Amino acid sequence: MTIQDLSVSLDTVWMLLAAMLVFFMQPGFALCEAGFTRSKNTANILYKNFVDFMIGSLLFWFVGFGFMFGSNGAGFIGMPNFGDLSFYKNAAGLPTEGFLIFETVFCATSATIVSGAMAERTKFSMYCVYSFFISLIIYPVEGHWTWGGGWLCNADATSFMMQTFGATFHDFAGSAIVHSVGGVLAFLGAVALGPRLGKYRKDGTSNAIPGHSLTLAALGVFTLWFGWFGFNPGSQLAASGEVNRVAISHVFLTTNLAAAAGGLATMFVTWIKYGKPSFSLMLNGVLAGLVGITAGCDLVSPLGSIIIGAVCGCVLPFAIEFIDQKLHVDDPVGASSVHGVCGILGTLLTGLFSVDAGALYGHGFGFLGAQCLGILCIDAWAAACGIVLFYGIKKTVGLRVDARIEEEGLDIYEHGENCYNS
Repeated sequence: MTIQDLSVSLDTVWMLLAAMLVFFMQPGFALCEAGFTRSKNTANILYKNFVDFMIGSLLFWFVGFGFMFGSNGAGFIGMPNFGDLSFYKNAAGLPTEGFLIFETVFCATSATIVSGAMAERTKFSMYCVYSFFISLIIYPVEGHWTWGGGWLCNADATSFMMQTFGATFHDFAGSAIVHSVGGVLAFLGAVALGPRLGKYRKDGTSNAIPGHSLTLAALGVFTLWFGWFGFNPGSQLAASGEVNRVAISHVFLTTNLAAAAGGLATMFVTWIKYGKPSFSLMLNGVLAGLVGITAGCDLVSPLGSIIIGAVCGCVLPFAIEFIDQKLHVDDPVGASSVHGVCGILGTLLTGLFSVDAGALYGHGFGFLGAQCLGILCIDAWAAACGIVLFYGIKKTVGLRVDARIEEEGLDIYEHGENCYNS
């Protein structure tokens, strides 16, 4: 066996291990969402997290992978592969089957973000329809523009991005491509559904509807934090060679620092704002820091990652309050704020804090401009698809369960069983 063979073998093992860690984020999301919602809907929440991954796995293998990586990144969308993986050759020599699995878990993550925002009032059948379309078309198209080698990330000197900004769009592990897309769709899904019964009083003020278990939510956040060490460092797709060893170690560090800074920032903001440090908001603050650093975890310094995490953690409570109390959009778990607002914010902050290209390091505003255009196009695509999808379902077969089902719980009416039995 040659050194090259050993190198590819090591990189393959690292890629698959990272995929396992990202897969482990699915139970993290499930526990977090279940804890932040009421016990009568727990089975429904858990079920939807399984459905996201099951539907996503099959669809992304059959056509989504081709839509995202086919046609060499040219055009609006790649060619469907219909289960044939022979069209794709990884530049690093990694096995296509392993790369497919790695990309599949990212696709499933984007889909499952929406589950919490639409919790406690969505028809299970219609949620399956949504999950089908994000894995089939919404995620693969914008993924084709970016990670598929498309126009947003084409570094050729004659490409539109290079000629316009002198830089390409950069999203190392998915602040925009995964999280902001999920956050935008979560927001639009919650808008289309309307608030839960009893959420807003007649005078328009918000009525808090506490979740049934902060213990589950906390375990979910710890699980997500752990899984993020596959999500971000795993996106390097290589562990062999001195450069790659340094790269994944650096990404591990920046990811962890941002998460810690995000949680602490939210803790102090809520302590000052509400007189007490909110535990539930702090949990979301950790996730805000993780989402924010995901775009530029490879480009920023450790100090830069702390600043990005802290900024996201500070913004989060205000974003949740604004969406809830001013816009009257009922998002039970804060997904639109954590993933949408902080995904956008982290993508833009990468344009400022990148050591090699950021505006704050004296490199001008070209890279920031590329980040602005990239996030605008990606989220505009997600918004357009979300409006058509959610309002199309709402106006035809209906998106929301009946009031009686919502009041008594989705578990027994939608699935014929309760998660908790006395």
